[in-house]
Amino acid sequence: MTTPVAYGSATADPGVGPQPIGAIVVSGQPDIQYLNLETATNCYPGRLVTKGTHDNDVAVCGAGGVPVGVLGYEQASKKDRPATRATIYVADAQVPVLKRGKGATVILYLSADAATIVKGDKLVCAAAGCVTKATAAKFATSTAAAVLGGTASPTIAGSIPTEGLPVATAEESATVVDVGGWIMATLES
Repeated sequence: MTTPVAYGSATADPGVGPQPIGAIVVSGQPDIQYLNLETATNCYPGRLVTKGTHDNDVAVCGAGGVPVGVLGYEQASKKDRPATRATIYVADAQVPVLKRGKGATVILYLSADAATIVKGDKLVCAAAGCVTKATAAKFATSTAAAVLGGTASPTIAGSIPTEGLPVATAEESATVVDVGGWIMATLES
């Protein structure tokens, strides 16, 4: 057994190739849309973003939200690109938003509470545009206790679970310790 290699503050399986430095796209061709960054709070490259006030505006996506894509980095104009992928974008910048592309693998940022991710795990949107491991859906009563028998008759309305739909599949195993970290993941199509 080999010791995991640290990527950022997460540890990853050393059998996976190295993550690119200074880039978000690992492989594939995601569709790119250039949009106005309405609010810069937590808008770092590799974070999930959602629609802002107008259709051409984006802001960081919250937990359980419906993201429109991932903030790119290397695709940004020199005028709008942050110094590093760990540097926040500024408000009103024209930002590259990476959208689903067949087989596009990108670098995303794990939530500090993501714990252990295993290659193949589905990832969902967490707070501040980060991702975390999706959990299995279950019926629950108003007391948050799992429904185990046929006596309760819960219903589910709508097609989007409370955590949101999976946005990516982990391409490496990683363990988060106290703070978030980078993870390679293939965007869902």
